[in-house]
Amino acid sequence: MRLSTVRIAGRTTWGVVDQDSFRDVGTVLAGRYADLKAAIAAGLAGVAEAAASVTATPLADIEWLPVVPNPDKILCVGLNYEMHRQETGRSEVENPTIFARYANSQTGHLAPIVRPKVSTDLDYEGELAIIIGKPGRYISREDALSHVAGYAIYNDGSVRDFQRHTHQFTPGKNFPDTGAFGPWMMTPDELGPLPDLRIQTRLNGQVVQDATFGQMIFDIARQIEYCSSFTRLEAGDVIASGTPGGVGAKRNPPLWMKPGDVVEVEIDRLGILSNPIVDEVH
Repeated sequence: MRLSTVRIAGRTTWGVVDQDSFRDVGTVLAGRYADLKAAIAAGLAGVAEAAASVTATPLADIEWLPVVPNPDKILCVGLNYEMHRQETGRSEVENPTIFARYANSQTGHLAPIVRPKVSTDLDYEGELAIIIGKPGRYISREDALSHVAGYAIYNDGSVRDFQRHTHQFTPGKNFPDTGAFGPWMMTPDELGPLPDLRIQTRLNGQVVQDATFGQMIFDIARQIEYCSSFTRLEAGDVIASGTPGGVGAKRNPPLWMKPGDVVEVEIDRLGILSNPIVDEVH
């Protein structure tokens, strides 16, 4: 299944994306689940059956929101592709580099990524997002993938000068409307094996990042194992699994996203996440 959170005629709901239409399961199951996160926590019980009974809405009539707008936490993995580690000049490490992003920094598919008025150093980072389905602490690598509800596309937009203010990444990763998440999450049974899938980021049609998930330094199971060692993972939590090499900050000259640009992140079989860039307005 492909599942999304959307807005229809000003009303927020969630449901199943079926080819070129959306099925509003959230309204049908409102008595059981408050939102998509609640449905994920229940193992998506009854969702497929409800979707089959719902009238389809054309995708042109919906507004995409972040797949899970209200995760308990968003954990981001830094420096998780060798090319990216090398371009940053960082040392090899034994454990994943983890930082946090806040839920209110997210935006949806086709919605603007906003360049803040305090910076022009806005960078792209195409990533695979992991959505946790089954809560857990001290999850083993062997059991890790059984805790995954699905996968989605993430663009971990970075305000680089604020990221460089200290050794901590947090400020540059949490400006409003910089973390694009969507269009949908796909359940593992539909997406299939991950290692050979390709991720590609394009800025105004130009390929700027291109890799396969088999090139990750720490694979999905290791990320879940490590993150669950220091925090309890909850249903609906998101792990952004790291970006390949080719980021704008490490190009010569740097390649920053600017108003009027369009950035796309594509993952094989999963889809395309597309966002225009606009300036912050106050």
